[in-house]
Order: sequence, then C-alpha cells, then structure tokens
Amino acid sequence: MSADLTRLSAAALADALTSGEASSVEATQAHLDRIAAVDGAVHAFLHVSSQKALATAADVDARRSAGEELHPLAGVPIAVKDVVVTQGLPTTAGSKILEGWVPPYDATLVEKIKAAGLPILGKTNMDEFAMGSSTEHSAYGNTHNPWDLDRIPGGSGGGSAAAVAAYEAPLAIGTDTGGSIRQPAAVTGTVGVKPTYGGVSRYGLIALASSLDQAGPVTRTVLDSALLHELIGGHDPRDSTSINEPLPDLVGAARLGANGDLTGVRVGVITELQGEGYQAGVQARFDESLELLRSAGAEIVEVSCPHFTYALAAYYLILPAEASSNLAKFDGMRFGLRVIPEDNPTAERVMSATRGQGFGDEVKRRIILGTYALSAGYYDAYYGSAQKVRTLIQRDFSAAFEKADVLVSPTAPTTAFKLGEKLDDPLAMYLNDVATIPANLAGVPGLSLPSGLSDDGLPVGFQVLAPAKADDRLYRVGAALEALLENEWGGPLLGRAPELETR
Repeated sequence: MSADLTRLSAAALADALTSGEASSVEATQAHLDRIAAVDGAVHAFLHVSSQKALATAADVDARRSAGEELHPLAGVPIAVKDVVVTQGLPTTAGSKILEGWVPPYDATLVEKIKAAGLPILGKTNMDEFAMGSSTEHSAYGNTHNPWDLDRIPGGSGGGSAAAVAAYEAPLAIGTDTGGSIRQPAAVTGTVGVKPTYGGVSRYGLIALASSLDQAGPVTRTVLDSALLHELIGGHDPRDSTSINEPLPDLVGAARLGANGDLTGVRVGVITELQGEGYQAGVQARFDESLELLRSAGAEIVEVSCPHFTYALAAYYLILPAEASSNLAKFDGMRFGLRVIPEDNPTAERVMSATRGQGFGDEVKRRIILGTYALSAGYYDAYYGSAQKVRTLIQRDFSAAFEKADVLVSPTAPTTAFKLGEKLDDPLAMYLNDVATIPANLAGVPGLSLPSGLSDDGLPVGFQVLAPAKADDRLYRVGAALEALLENEWGGPLLGRAPELETR
C-alpha cells in the first residue's frame, strides 16, 4: 500500500495507521521517497530530517503496538515552515543572516506536534522573514508551483503549500501575517487556515509583525485542517497575546459541514473584495461557489466594508514598522551571521556589514520604510494614521458580522503568476494580498479552500471569514462547500493537477 500512502488525506492516513493497515514508518518513508523524487523540481524544503522523522515514526509504531492510547494524528508526517523554531533542526526564516542556526528550543506548536507523535519531515522554504507573496524572496532559491513549475506557489509560505500540493507531506504548518497561509493555498489548490489572533501560540515564531503574525494549518482537506488546528491551538502562558479560552469544536464543525446542509447560515458577500481587478475566471468560480452555498440552504447577503479599500495601505505601514523593530535583534552579535570588516571592526561597523550582507532587498526595503514611518515627525502622519484605519476596519467587520454569520470573497485576485513576472514591481506584488490583509488587521480567522480552476487551468481559492473566536464557523461552511464542489468534480481538485516528473 506504500505507493498510495502519499495520496491519502491526513484523516484517512490516520485511520490506516490506527487500523494497522499501514505503519507510521511506512507512511513516513513513502513521503521521504516522494520528497527525494520531486523536490528537486519543486524546492519546497530547505531541510529534510529523514532520520529524526523515521525515529519518531518507529516510536509511534512501538507505542501503538503496545496498546498505548495515542493522539488521532499520531504517526502522520508533517512539514514545518522555516520561520518556526525547531530544537536540533536548522531554522533560517529563509534568510542568509540565520544560515546554519540551530535553535536550542522548540516553538510551543512544535512541542505539541512532537508530543502527539507526528514525524517532522523537515522545514519548508519561504520568503525571507515572511516578507513576500511569491517565495521568490527566499535567500535559498525559488519554490515552484506543482501545477506549473514556471509559476509561483504563493508566499510567504509557498514551501508549505507546495509540499502539500505535491504530495510531499499530508500536513504542514504555515504562518499568516497578511495572507501567507491563505494566498499560497489559493494558488496551489490546497486548504489554508489563519486562526483567530491568539488562538495558536506565537511563542517560538520568528516575529515579522507581532500584532499580525499567526501560525496555522496547511492541508488538502478542510477536516485535516480542523484536526491539525485543534492539535496546535489553545492557551499558552508563554505568549502574552494567547487567548485563555478553550477552542471551539473545530473537528465537529467540519464533520457537520460535510453533510452539505447550511440551512439558516447567513453568508455575507463583501462588496469591496470582488469585481474590478479580479481575474475573470477567479470571479466566475467565486460566483459559482456562492450558488452552491445557496443550494445548500445558506442565505446570501451583500455586505459593505468601506474601509477595506484602505487596508493594503495601512498594512504596509504597520507591518514594516513592527518589522523594523523585530529585526533589530539580528545584529551579528548574538546569533547567526557575523561579518567582520577588515578595517576598524567596531560593533557598529560589524552590525552594519552583517545586516548589509545578511538581509535581502525586500527585507531592507521594509526595514527602511518602517523606520521612516516610526521616526520623529512622521509617527502620527504614517504609523498613527494606519492604526486609526485599522480600528475602522475592525468596526467594518463588527458591523458586517451583525448581518452575516460568515463573510466570503475570492482569496486572491488572480491565479499564480509566472516566476519573475512581478519581482521588480513591489506594488504589483503587494496587491496579491488585497483580500486577505483585512483579517489580519482585525484579528479574525480566515480559511481558503480550492473552488475550481480558472480559464488558465490554474487553481482558484474561496475565502471564508468568521468573527474572532468563532473559528468553528469556518470549518462548517468550508467543509460544506468542499463537499458540494467535490461532488461536482467527482473528487478532490488536486486530482486534476498534472503529475510531476520524478527522478
């Protein structure tokens, strides 16, 4: 059965392991073999941890054979975005400034993954310090979209999304600061979830923008995301922003939604996140999905969030400001790269030389912008004004959720563009996050699931947003739409992807 193990959903693979139909060692080896066969073309991974993954798998198999009660996902392999610190495994955040750094501790979510017995296959590629929408800003080379190797897999978490789409891993961890889980999911035909801010611990995430960053699941099905979300979520006293409340029943919501009945659910269509600027095929798949939701009993209502128009501008002031502060720690003194000038190597000159060589162009661009926005005389005009807009966006969400239980939009305005196409035009690149950014500014949860193929044969994403701490609504509506769509398609969307050539 090992040849088919990579094609199973995480839930189906977990069932196969529990029943004894397959072992975790077999499943882990199958995925490692798949990585060896196709990752030369995809480049989803920066580091593969074969020995440790197989050791974890063997331990799970032994404990299962001994009759020990295990986590439902025990033995199911997982990939982790390289911005999440992992004890004993390199963590670079996609940057040369952290090349070769091996953390002495685990992030909270990694502790939970290890405690549950999920073999960690390795660390996935990403835009440097999560700054980007295409994974072209990684210091270690581009990741390629498994649907078309000449196209981007989204960003910043393109490695995690590509690994799941290429059947290199059934589960992956991503982080979402302005759409970096959901946008890659949209362009690779996978499922990506940004939990409520504070719903998953940020302890052990290398910070980009602390008020925006959120870790979450990347999977091939809505149920798989719910299972992983429940595993990594929950309160963490080491994270001051962690919500001290239990998670809602996410898996139960996904199973309820899978029956395809949404009677009584109000679905709000955000006027500002559709129409002009959205690729025709993207809009068409979105409209078709709305009709499916209506056929399942959902009430479709139009809602206006007028301040969403300013979300992109506000985000690209708030994020660089927080990034310029968070990245100040990378100074060549404590860890990572250290560049020592030949003449007069003072601390200031070592710091300047290290940051000059260690950071890429996009990181430097945002640090400069953020430092300027926080500087004396400009703070109120730029950063202060952006925070006021953020409050207005939060109010828009509050008003919209009085009219609807969930809000929906296309996840991204276009399908995956070609590698290099927007690399020299940062403003065009930033527009890819126009539909995902509002959720991060407000702290509300969001989910992207595949809604079909555009006219160019590439995947399109459908975004569902819910009120803070109501993540279960995402899973009910997402699972219902997934079931309706797969009934029309005759199976998962990824089944229609071209097969990658293996070595």
